[in-house]
Amino acid sequence: MTGNADFTRLTRRLDYPMFVVTVREGEERDGCLIGFATQCSIHPPRFLACLSVKNRTWRIARDARSLAVHLLRADQAALARLFGGETGDDVDKFAHCAWHDGPDGLPILDECDAWFEGIVLVRYELGDHVGFLLEPAVAHDGGNERPPLFFSQIKSLDPGHPA
Repeated sequence: MTGNADFTRLTRRLDYPMFVVTVREGEERDGCLIGFATQCSIHPPRFLACLSVKNRTWRIARDARSLAVHLLRADQAALARLFGGETGDDVDKFAHCAWHDGPDGLPILDECDAWFEGIVLVRYELGDHVGFLLEPAVAHDGGNERPPLFFSQIKSLDPGHPA
């Protein structure tokens, strides 16, 4: 179908900022790299973070009350490789980076100076991803003006799970 092929070519030209989403539900915790994310309302503030249904992070987030969203900087490709190139099914990603418990008990990555914890308002099935509509509860900007990491900078990364 020509429409699908054209759409695929069009979307390959897009360059999204990259985020790491972390979650904790009970004793389980995980995190993953995501590129499908956006602010979707100013008043009230809302953010949509989309997780692949093939991902362990999604399996934990299905029942979680909140998620933490970390904006990666251009100099954080190693963190992107850890959270995007490994799977929590095989590797404890948090054993390979510095982190601490955030205000809602979510893992907060010490290297990330821009992050927020968001309460999950609604989950939307969107095909091979689930969108989590988040209401920011706690945010930390850190005042760092370095540019974000974009997909084009890590597109050669082999994912821990197929997308």
